[in-house]
Amino acid sequence: MPEKKKLALVVHSGTIDKLLCAFTLGSTAAAMDMETHIYFTFWGLNMLKKGAMDQAGLPATYKQYEPMLKAKLKEMNYPTPYDMLKRMVASGNVKIYACSPTMEMFGIKKEDLIPEVTQIAGAAAFLDIAADADIQLLV
Repeated sequence: MPEKKKLALVVHSGTIDKLLCAFTLGSTAAAMDMETHIYFTFWGLNMLKKGAMDQAGLPATYKQYEPMLKAKLKEMNYPTPYDMLKRMVASGNVKIYACSPTMEMFGIKKEDLIPEVTQIAGAAAFLDIAADADIQLLV
């Protein structure tokens, strides 16, 4: 039996546009039965704090489009970023990693994180996973 393809995705931003991009790619990979690893670091890591994804907005450059974007997503019955993340994890093909140095830098504790976080890991541990991935992406 051939080995599953693997996606390694780094999320370094906490804006809704970047989350939707990362989660669309991650959920598509999971649906394609790819082993999917998503590493959250810097401002992306903040999105793993309980309740944070519900507050995600657009960056300042595009802030004026935020109400329109959120209304359109609601009209389309598009899942929220957190709902997308929960569905990805429930697929069994997705693992979520929180960057341990960033947690220390921002004073984030394990109990602050959503329960879907699979592992707290440093860059070396994630690079070991990413090194043999078929696809590596930074969002």
